Amino acid sequence: MAITELYAEFNLHDHGFSVDEYLPVYLKCNEYCWDMYRKNLMKKDLLRHQRFYLSLKDFGIVDRPLARKLGKRYVEMSPSKTALMPGTVDILEYLFEKYPLHIITNGFEEVQYLKLQNSGIEKYFKHVITSEKVGKRKPETRIFQYALKRVNCDPHHAIMIGDNLEADIEGALNAGLHAIWFNHHQLENKKGSHAIKHLSELKNFL
Repeated sequence: MAITELYAEFNLHDHGFSVDEYLPVYLKCNEYCWDMYRKNLMKKDLLRHQRFYLSLKDFGIVDRPLARKLGKRYVEMSPSKTALMPGTVDILEYLFEKYPLHIITNGFEEVQYLKLQNSGIEKYFKHVITSEKVGKRKPETRIFQYALKRVNCDPHHAIMIGDNLEADIEGALNAGLHAIWFNHHQLENKKGSHAIKHLSELKNFL
């Protein structure tokens, strides 16, 4: 939704490509930049606009100032997008009565709390642990260790539920936690880990 609005706001249609053509290219470049960020090979300030620079470059647009404007506007705009994955509130209500819930995220510090507040799900989580605050990023073991210490929980009593196989699942398993992969994109499960395609399937485990 945010990319569609940016496409219109910055008149990207003038460059001869549709938003439907642009979106998959952006998503691919975005994932590449986040992967570099997780590996400490890209700084936050570069990530913000590099994903737009690379995706525009794919269409022959080499314009760093435009990419910076898009990156700045996207961070301003994205917390206002409140669409949730199907079944989110239902599964949170179900889990909230049984377990303490927390978040570990590599997302930018300044937007995480706004996203939770605007989406109406802040009340379900006791702690929001960001990589910026800890100084370590998933899949680094130390961010999981920090989280466990913060919430006073032993690794074997904790389950990480995440949609990134490397950052969330491998990172958690390496730190001694259990893990369930939210494979909503239905990718190949190369690691043979526990996986679900819909959030409601968590009821089969918990």
